[in-house]
Amino acid sequence: MTRMPATDSIDPSSTENVRVTVVDSIAVVTFDRPPVNALTRDAYAQIRDVFRSFVDRTDIRVAIFTATGERAFMAGADIKEQHRLSVEGQQSLSVSSRLDRGTVVRDSLWAVRDCVVPVILALNAPAIGAGVAYAAMADFIVAAEGVTLAATEINVGMLGATAHLARLVGPSRARELFYTAASVGVDELFRRGTVSRVVPRAELMSTAMGIAAQIAAKSPLAIRLAKESFNRVEFLPLEDGYRLEQDYTNRLRQFSDSAEAQRAFVEKDEPEWKWQ
Repeated sequence: MTRMPATDSIDPSSTENVRVTVVDSIAVVTFDRPPVNALTRDAYAQIRDVFRSFVDRTDIRVAIFTATGERAFMAGADIKEQHRLSVEGQQSLSVSSRLDRGTVVRDSLWAVRDCVVPVILALNAPAIGAGVAYAAMADFIVAAEGVTLAATEINVGMLGATAHLARLVGPSRARELFYTAASVGVDELFRRGTVSRVVPRAELMSTAMGIAAQIAAKSPLAIRLAKESFNRVEFLPLEDGYRLEQDYTNRLRQFSDSAEAQRAFVEKDEPEWKWQ
């Protein structure tokens, strides 16, 4: 039986605003920046660093990304910080950030999408602005009933997340939602197939943990290669995508886990994964 993460088992990869607990090979990554989980440049960097830190860890096979509180999963960029940078200029930023202020944001989003293990988003509260972008970067979403998503950048003198929003609702609906800054409910996303499950709020984490446990039981090598393959073939033509998948299958066959999976299937036995 999958256990819920204990509050006293904080992982060393945790940061000021990102708490990590690891139970049964499942990493629960919790964003915590009260009161509304608004994102500063430092918070973006913390999320980036946590998800990148999983690359060489054999004790993590799948991750759940969620947040604290009920007001917002993420409330988008911290407008107070954005206003301060506008007033004070960019002197506090590094040279690379002055040339491209979006670097840290992109790197943080790509760290979730390119995480070496599957990322389940446990959407506990409304996702606003950058929260929508992070939701679109997860492998799939389990959402609490009644939760909404909204890209409200246009209301605060900013743009962004339109491509991410379109991944969730399609291009035409995304334009309507972005231009009006209106919200969309998870029930609509479930009907579109871009939210995997919608469950009562009290069942959100147990549901996400149950799915994560099923993933964690698979060959960790196979899951990592499957994640990388999915990301690479997503936008390729069918022929090119399937050809690349065949290459990944051949890569997997070089590891003992492939033969072990077939042995366990034939002998109706539990497989023993060895990372070899």
